[in-house]
Amino acid sequence: MLIFMTSYVCRRCQVHSPTDTLTWCCPKCRGPWDLEFAGGPVSLPSLASRRNSLWRYEEALPPMPCAPDVTLGEGRTPLVPLEEGEQGSVSAKLDFLMPTLSFKDRGAVMLAAHALRLARNGSLRRVVADSSGNAGTAIAAYGARAGLDGLVYVPKGTSPKKLEQIRAHGARVVEVPGDREATARAARAAADEPGTFYASHVYNPYFLHGTKTYVYELWEELGGRLPDTIVVPVGNGTLLLGAALALDELHRHGLTDNHPALVAVQAEAVSPLAAAFHAGAEELGEAVPVRPTLAEGIAIPAPPRAHQILRAVRATGGTFLTVSEDQIRTAQLELSRRGLFVESTGVACWAAVRAAAPRPGLTVVPLCGAGAKTGLAR
Repeated sequence: MLIFMTSYVCRRCQVHSPTDTLTWCCPKCRGPWDLEFAGGPVSLPSLASRRNSLWRYEEALPPMPCAPDVTLGEGRTPLVPLEEGEQGSVSAKLDFLMPTLSFKDRGAVMLAAHALRLARNGSLRRVVADSSGNAGTAIAAYGARAGLDGLVYVPKGTSPKKLEQIRAHGARVVEVPGDREATARAARAAADEPGTFYASHVYNPYFLHGTKTYVYELWEELGGRLPDTIVVPVGNGTLLLGAALALDELHRHGLTDNHPALVAVQAEAVSPLAAAFHAGAEELGEAVPVRPTLAEGIAIPAPPRAHQILRAVRATGGTFLTVSEDQIRTAQLELSRRGLFVESTGVACWAAVRAAAPRPGLTVVPLCGAGAKTGLAR
């Protein structure tokens, strides 16, 4: 099966750029890139003999010659039942069991492998990232694995445990006064400096092609089928957009015949996408006040891929749900009593499913980050 990739592309402006350059955004609109990529179908029977990492789906992934030098065995996380009901059941995918204890490893390994290729070509001197914690940790770890110099921008007040983890991997930390958006602006300014690769989990589409393996794993685990509903937390939407990519690919190759709904979850305190969705809008409306939330990982007031996120949810017949701070606290304690200690952002989907009307069939929620990173929500 022939696999090819031509360039980065901005779907809005139809601007293209080679993937071996350090151009991190569309030069016309400053928006995020997508990837012109066509992969082949994955053979379900062949998977039994393959390596136990996300690279088992290599036909569906952009070519990564440096992958063997970067991988930490990420992927293949367990799917465990949480609740059985008359109308349907809920299972959780334990992505907090990744090497750096969050789902962000799925995308970070792709960015690191691509960055290492650029470094070996002589065009890259350092890697810059911005994060509320988990993405920065993952990029620091995989950057260390690749032997790359890393600089991670984080909001001031980020969990000390996450900062310790980033520094332990050898990356330098820059704490930025202000909110998550101020942090992103600082990192983007640094990314414009020569020789810098912006390992952005938002702007760089390689990250999305890593997170799509979440759905490929569900497809494999369920014997070639998919859940009826896939619930995902949404801030910048990297897991949701990766899931949407996988659903499109699996259906295009005729590998599944069921069509899951994508249900997106935001915190009530920071829910611009939910507001736009329920207003029937295709873009975000005017900026709304942002309140503090325990779900810091999805507290994104202006996600750059908002249009894509809204379109992806609507295309699957899904919806947006929001959760309160009390619901987040309760959900974290409840999961802990079941043996699953998950950080407060990571329990948002379970909190939403508990509060919503049961959906028929199988619903899958991700438990995205380990509770050891932040402790119990207070």
